[in-house]
Amino acid sequence: MKSNKENKWIGAGLIAAFAASLCCITPVLAILGGIGGIASTFTWLEPLRPYLMLFTAVLLGYAFYKAYKPKTNEEIECECDEEEKKSFLNSKKFLWTVTIISALLFAFPSYSGFFFPKTSNIISSSNSNIAEATLQIKGMTCTSCENSVDYALKSENGVIAASSSYKTGVAKVKFDKSKVSPEELSKAIEEKVGYKVKSFEVK
Repeated sequence: MKSNKENKWIGAGLIAAFAASLCCITPVLAILGGIGGIASTFTWLEPLRPYLMLFTAVLLGYAFYKAYKPKTNEEIECECDEEEKKSFLNSKKFLWTVTIISALLFAFPSYSGFFFPKTSNIISSSNSNIAEATLQIKGMTCTSCENSVDYALKSENGVIAASSSYKTGVAKVKFDKSKVSPEELSKAIEEKVGYKVKSFEVK
């Protein structure tokens, strides 16, 4: 009974870790899965991310305390009797597995870029056709969002380079205006990733 209660705490920690990472994972799924529009679905979770991470850390910390705290003679005898019946879900291995998964979920924004294929747009254009656009984007909340927006832009024909920042909400794009327009770039972000382009400026 005691183990089942501890498993619930561990499970709650894993759910909290997954919820904390949804706002970062969905932009990548939107791009790779071609599910336009889902990236903005969980952006409301971003302000809660630090609290969910703290909640997960507290729950897992409590689980580790219960798993590794010194046991009384009575608890040791009881544990010996139940050792053969002990399942993986009631083991320390399960606790460590959940902890590692949680850590990977928390760190997802830092390595999300590895999931995107490399883009290489080799464009031969005259300087008169090269332009730079600054797009104001609503909805980016982490580096995972930046990677998704950059990939959506770079995969458009005519784009030479793209770089975005979730902190400023801005994406800067260098492109061949004879092959793609700022309107088409905005549409690519909105359809492929799901973020709203509030405005753009072309130089």
